[in-house]
Amino acid sequence: MNKSVLKNNVTVKVYHGYGHKENLFVCGHILAGKPRKQSKFTDNYFHNFVHILKSFSIKPIADACVQLSWGNQIFYTNTEADGYFQFEWASETEISYGWHNIKIKYLDNDNQIIAMGEGKLFVPHSTQYAFISDIDDTVLISHSVSTGKKLRVMFTKNPRSRKTFADVVKFYNLLANAHTQPNLLNPFFYVSSSEWNLYDDLNEFFKHNQLPKGAFLLSGIKKWYQLLKTGNTKHNGKLMRVSRILKAFPKQKFILLGDNSQLDPEIYAAIANHFPEQITAIYIRNIAHKKETTTIQLFESIENKSIFVCQFDHTDAAISHSKSIGLIV
Repeated sequence: MNKSVLKNNVTVKVYHGYGHKENLFVCGHILAGKPRKQSKFTDNYFHNFVHILKSFSIKPIADACVQLSWGNQIFYTNTEADGYFQFEWASETEISYGWHNIKIKYLDNDNQIIAMGEGKLFVPHSTQYAFISDIDDTVLISHSVSTGKKLRVMFTKNPRSRKTFADVVKFYNLLANAHTQPNLLNPFFYVSSSEWNLYDDLNEFFKHNQLPKGAFLLSGIKKWYQLLKTGNTKHNGKLMRVSRILKAFPKQKFILLGDNSQLDPEIYAAIANHFPEQITAIYIRNIAHKKETTTIQLFESIENKSIFVCQFDHTDAAISHSKSIGLIV
């Protein structure tokens, strides 16, 4: 282990995990340097530019020994080349529904703690429905089809000044309360092509806009020189993350929400054909109108014709469709 690293500040990033007694999952990164979190929200372009640049100016620590303690259970793993780690395990004890605090330790060769990070693990209630949603251009206006606009918004706006689509907050909170009680909200999973570099900003954006709290599953971190490629990820990466959620909750009925700016229609059609009994409905925001016909054709390729599908230009159309199928009232 590089001793020079031990003399510097280290950040243990722990992202929101999820699961149930038999299948728990949490992941994170070990990074050199102090934790970076935006505490000042301003419209100053230079301030926001520097913040984003710092978010992508990261130094991952590879092959770091990481420890997770869960009750009397102790697990170890090592970080990958980009500092990423993950744990998957079954709990020896019963777990109550809701959010649970979790701690991850970064250890040296003598099992001494170098740094520690805290996160939360989400155990959903046994409600009728669960929701998997994309973020960029599904919830958050990101201009994914235009690299110039996308980067301009990302660099000049802060998490509190970024905009949601009209009525999307209303829609998602209606879904969170669909066929359940106010104290037993339906679970949300946000699976996005956005990188883990933007995790804190996305959390702040969701909290500020009062969107349903949920677990994030994002894409691999990028360096500053890869900023032009931010938000671009491979088809299989997102497909695997969505599949992992469905496998973790085999008895849950899922609604998938995305847009057609990238590959959501292809991914969701493939998911619907692979998990036909778990998918209730698919909603696609029509961002790229030239892909409208292709999206309809992908809907038609779904073998289970009882799965509801809806491509919409405005959120109010998605709300009306959800009411028409009895998903929300």
